Amino acid sequence: MAKAKADGRTMVAANRKARHDYLIQDVLEAGLVLTGTEVKALRAGRASLVDGWGEIDGGEAWLHGVHIPEYSQGTWTNHAPRRKRKMLLHREEIERLEAKTREKGHTIVPLALYFLDGRAKVEIALAVGKREWDKRQALRERQDNLESQRAMRERRDR
Repeated sequence: MAKAKADGRTMVAANRKARHDYLIQDVLEAGLVLTGTEVKALRAGRASLVDGWGEIDGGEAWLHGVHIPEYSQGTWTNHAPRRKRKMLLHREEIERLEAKTREKGHTIVPLALYFLDGRAKVEIALAVGKREWDKRQALRERQDNLESQRAMRERRDR
């Protein structure tokens, strides 16, 4: 777990693939309702956001598909690894997300899972799925930028 001392954030998991697969439009921070063994498993630095998504159901925000493995020292009180978890957001944020996700192609994607001053938080994004050619174009632009920076560095070093 990487510790960022300046802002009190302890990173648990990041979804780097989300920025490749989706065009991020809006980013929010939400609290999570967790059980004791889930918190202990997260403090051990174990979680996966790759298959996760968010949903607004009945005026409440839910996080689905996030894998928090069972706590190794847990007993019969252990949690289900892929259960849906409630996200804590303001009413206005939930209503805005609900309105946007009704539009075609919009979804809620988790970007990062971390502790902020001892509380578990998830960074979620309102996103639109990229098509294959969008992904290829982004990779091509990134490669071109790297090559131009490398050429400028070599020219400067001469």
